[in-house]
Formats: sequence, structure tokens, C-alpha cells
Amino acid sequence: MQRICNTLAANGFEVTLVGRKMYNSIVLAEQSFKQKRLRCFFQSGFTFYVEYNIRLFFYLLFKKADILYAVDLDTILPVYFASAIKGKKKIYDAHELFTEQKEIITRPTVHKFWLAIERFTVPKFKYGYTVNIFIKEELRRRYNVDYSIIRNLPKYYSLTPSLCGEGLGMRFVIYQGAVNEGRSFETLIPALKQVDAPLKIYGKGNFFEQTKQLIITNKLEDKIELAGYVVPLQLKKLTQQAYIGLTLFEKTGLNQYYSLSNRFFDYIMAGIPQVCVNYPEYKAINDEYNIALMIDDTNEQTIADALNRLLNDNILYEQLKQNCVIAREQLNWQSEEKKLIAFFSLINPS
Repeated sequence: MQRICNTLAANGFEVTLVGRKMYNSIVLAEQSFKQKRLRCFFQSGFTFYVEYNIRLFFYLLFKKADILYAVDLDTILPVYFASAIKGKKKIYDAHELFTEQKEIITRPTVHKFWLAIERFTVPKFKYGYTVNIFIKEELRRRYNVDYSIIRNLPKYYSLTPSLCGEGLGMRFVIYQGAVNEGRSFETLIPALKQVDAPLKIYGKGNFFEQTKQLIITNKLEDKIELAGYVVPLQLKKLTQQAYIGLTLFEKTGLNQYYSLSNRFFDYIMAGIPQVCVNYPEYKAINDEYNIALMIDDTNEQTIADALNRLLNDNILYEQLKQNCVIAREQLNWQSEEKKLIAFFSLINPS
């Protein structure tokens, strides 16, 4: 969202990014756009969603704005109602197919709840965009909406040679992003028993505590670091120091199978090869650039074998690494943001 907001601000928009204030939130860094955090009494679960949506609705209702912008389905209701009351334009940014996440489709009552919200709101959002062709076509099939595609590509930056590859003299594997259900931690953690390299996990999510327990159960506390959140600038440096990246998703749920995650591109930008699931959106990009070692499943042995191959096959590793350096010249935000500017120019010609 920082990339999107900075691009809009640089092109004449006055932008306010709204989020929530958590008990352990770090101080916000100064940006070219305004930032607002809403305080909530509840920190998780259904009560949090209810409270946050109510607080967000009233904030938007009394905030002067020409366009209201919903990021994923869990913010769409307050944006819809506030825009309807105020008669303002609204945009839906579908970072994922929200109702097809593993943690939702495996819980029937929760799935029905979010599907009802999706059916009620999405057809009412004329303007929107998403990250890949599958989600675009699925939303068109379900709700007859024609959304654009704008991928969440990282901003181009110069690589730091002293960091790259074996940064601090020790090869390690990195996972960055949400520590959520459906990310294959149940098989990734025990797989590290067979891999002669440590794993560093940067991020948090709804599977964080379970992941911590998996590390303890497998007696891998000395080999796996569960670091939690780090600020984006620090994460960029850490990713360059890594030797191998991980992009893993279980096949449970269309959202995982047809995903196109930020971390996939972040590893490319950092110039590091990755082990990646051989799902359609990733395969299409890898077929063009050959930047990853693709795997057909996320079984423990498959993950271990793939990591060991990259650790031991220097020729393959260097080939993928050089391909990353080439691909990052095209797969970057400076190229992708042109689509965002064109999108906003169409809905806000003035």
C-alpha cells in the first residue's frame, strides 16, 4: 500500500492511508501521504472485525474525500456504505480471492458470512483491480465486473553487493510475508531437519503461534528464527542477505492455487533464487524468466529435496540468480505503476 499511495501522491492526489493501531505497533515512518490509525478495543477475531468496520465507517463518513478505496473484502462494507451515503466514487482493490482462502473455506459458517458480503458488495463496485488474470476472470464470472490487473511488484532498487547471496558469511533460507494457514508451515518446519541451512521467517499472521509450536515440537529452535514483523527497509536488506527464498502455498482453496504473492517478486528483486510452488500464475512467469526451482507439491520431502538441490547445485543456483538480475529490470513497480496512473486517470479525469 505504501507503493500505491506514494505513486498517487506523486501524481497529484491527496492520499490518506487508514489502518489500525495495535498494542505493539511501531511508530509510523513519515511518508509523502497522510496516515491514520484507528484504535480498537478488540485485537482479533470476529469482535475485532465488527469494531474496526464500525470505526472505519464513521471515520470515512466524516472524512472529506472524492474517492474511497477498499483494500480486500474485510474493509469493503464501510467503504461501500460511506460512499453510498456521500455519493462518492469507490474502488475495490482485490489483493486476493478473499473467500477462497484456506482459513475461510474450511470453516463453513465463516465462508458463508464472507461470501454473503462479497455477493452484496462486489457487484456494486464498478471500479476495481486485482493482481492476476484468474482473479479478474473469476470476479467477472461471479459478478459481471470488469477489473484491471495491477500486480504488487516491488520498487526497483540497486543491489548491495556486500549483502547479496551469502551476506554475512552464512547461507540461510528466508520466508517473508504472512504467517497464515495454507502456507505449508506444517511441512516446511520438519523439512528443515534434512536441510543444512537455517531458516528465518519474517512476518506474522493467524498461524504464528502454531508455527512457533511446530518449531518447538521438532526441536528446531536453534535452526529456525521466527522473527515476527520487521520494517520494509530492513526486510529489503535481509532479503538480499538470504541465499534462497520460499514461496509455498497449499492447494486447498482457489486463492492459494491461483495466488501471485508479493514475496515471489520480492525475491526476484533481491536477486535470490527461490523454491516456489508450480501453480499457474507462478509457472507462467517462471516459464518466461526461469528464476525459481518449481515444486509440484509441498510435502516435507519435496521441500527438503528442493532446498538441498539449490544449496548443492552451484551451476543451477548461479543460472537462476543471473536470471533474477535480468528479470528485476522488468518486474518492478516503476514499470507497473504506469497502469495504476492510467487506471486513476480514467475514473478521475480531472
